[in-house]
Amino acid sequence: MARKNRKKKFYNISVIDAGAKGKSIAKAPDGKVIFINNAVPGDIVDVQTFKKRKGFYEGTATKVHELSKHRINASCDHFGSCGGCKWQNMSYSRQLYYKDKEVKNNLERIGKLKINNIIPIQESDKIFFYRNKMEFSFSNNRWLTMDEVKSKEPLNQRNGLGFHVPGMWDKILDINKCWLQKDPSNDIRNKLKSFAIEKKIPFFDPKKQIGILRTLMIRTSSIGHIMVVVQFYSGSQKVIDIILNYLKTTFPEINSLQYVVNNKCNDTIYDQEVICFYGKDYIMEEMEGLKFKINAKSFYQTNSEQAYELYKIAREFAELNGNELVYDLYTGIGTIAQFIAKKAKKVIGVESVKEAVIAAKQNAILNKIDNVDFFVGDMRKIFNDNFININGTPDIIIADPPRNGMHIDVVQQILKIEPEKVIYISCNSATQARDLFFMSSKYQIIKSQAVDMFPQTHHVENVVLLKKIN
Repeated sequence: MARKNRKKKFYNISVIDAGAKGKSIAKAPDGKVIFINNAVPGDIVDVQTFKKRKGFYEGTATKVHELSKHRINASCDHFGSCGGCKWQNMSYSRQLYYKDKEVKNNLERIGKLKINNIIPIQESDKIFFYRNKMEFSFSNNRWLTMDEVKSKEPLNQRNGLGFHVPGMWDKILDINKCWLQKDPSNDIRNKLKSFAIEKKIPFFDPKKQIGILRTLMIRTSSIGHIMVVVQFYSGSQKVIDIILNYLKTTFPEINSLQYVVNNKCNDTIYDQEVICFYGKDYIMEEMEGLKFKINAKSFYQTNSEQAYELYKIAREFAELNGNELVYDLYTGIGTIAQFIAKKAKKVIGVESVKEAVIAAKQNAILNKIDNVDFFVGDMRKIFNDNFININGTPDIIIADPPRNGMHIDVVQQILKIEPEKVIYISCNSATQARDLFFMSSKYQIIKSQAVDMFPQTHHVENVVLLKKIN
């Protein structure tokens, strides 16, 4: 029996909403939802599906019959090929609308929560060039553009430096200009690429696991500091020195020039030695007079200006009077802990990454803050009864966990010790809603506010204030 064709084409479909992962939503004639990867709500399109599931299709708009009033021209030449900035063809006001809507829907649908006070989203003053950290990958077999595929001209070289093509771990889209990080980010990337090609230094081949140049990280700060970290897969010290001396000479404004030699299968540097070639092994960030050392492995919110807005909201929600013991769970390098310390009696920061805790302690000394303590450990293991007995029962807990949210053991411990307030910050309102549902037996949600940390994308942070039910 011939296999039934699971791909379908639908005509004159109205795009009605925006959904998860930046995709738009339409309804097929058979009632199933269609997730479309290249449309804007308000468009009327023809859709070619490429995947069918029990309750939905996934597809691509092949023809636009009517443009949405919210559609705008994307600024970036790489839009549509690059996996980032998927909403760059949608007006910023509409991006904010859908982010607010997603948070509200997740809290109500997943968390089964009723929130009477949802404060409008905190928008970003900068909608481009707002990121302080970018990571690029080298490839000796870059992704070809449609023009290159159609051209009969021979390709002189296939080296590229840019981002992974969505869904293809071994394909890199070569980037000319990225609109996410301010200068000299683009200049550093492009000149380094050209220099390496000129000197015939091999770019990495992820399939064969050969080559020399692997990744490039560029970090900047709001006070103008620049860090560059080059990751090499292999290579002699002579070749490494050639690359790094070129960067040092060409970009004297670099404050921290570092490198990693990593011949593992994956390119994460968190288990690797980072070697400082020139300058210091950190750059400085400032916020309300506080100084923070940012090293190559540090977690710091990637939008410095909006991080300030986020922390102000958290501090406002806490309504500190100076007598509180505050626990800052998932503290990272201690930014929130130190940001609120002057208005609290004491702050205890807990973090699983050893290097981050070391940085947090150094930052506290640098800022002359003596009412903070930092501890390292797996949150579900360290945040136990013995830890509470030693450090005291908190009046307030601030939690800013990773995307997968808090482990159920952490949630249960919060419910056990019953702090008066919990301020839950999340970059994933779905897992946040799940955790809030578990806490709803003892806590009431007072208010919630989203913060747009990532314009041109569907990602959004959310801050929720909970108070113990008396």
